[in-house]
Amino acid sequence: MIFLKKISFFLSAILILNSCNGKLPGADAKKFPPEPDKRVKKNLEEGRGFRLMDMGKKKGGTFDFASSNELWRASLDIIDFMPLASANYSGGIIITDWYSENNSDEAIKITIRFLSNEIRTDSLLIKIYYRKCDLNLNCSISEKKGSLNKELMKKILKTAATYEKQNKDKKFKPYVLTDTSKSN
Repeated sequence: MIFLKKISFFLSAILILNSCNGKLPGADAKKFPPEPDKRVKKNLEEGRGFRLMDMGKKKGGTFDFASSNELWRASLDIIDFMPLASANYSGGIIITDWYSENNSDEAIKITIRFLSNEIRTDSLLIKIYYRKCDLNLNCSISEKKGSLNKELMKKILKTAATYEKQNKDKKFKPYVLTDTSKSN
């Protein structure tokens, strides 16, 4: 009796699985682009995928891309007129090269260290170095704190807040209440 129940269960399971024709329910080929690159991009945007490496990490909306960090983007946009000596997103630091407009005797160098991804005044550590050289090419370098440091901080935070607002506005999708009381 138990043997017949097991055989009938397996036969019904095979019949049900065979009726799917190898397709998963809800998987419609028309909804997916035929190009592999576009499918991968769509799957990443929708949060689908399979990874073997990141098993222990928490899943969710954290990205390790510089373009998703508003402070990083704002900092680069504000100092875009200066040549960069180093920009390391994973290390959280931007270092400009020495910059001078017309006066070659004086130059400025800026380092921006990211302490947090939050848009706050204590998330950034900005240091501004001044180099003054005399005619004998004897140069003195000093760190100065002053109005330029405060203006730079204010401008970066303001730009980052604007980027964050634009990003939230793009992701905003109004909730549409559907009336479930009406049925066909």
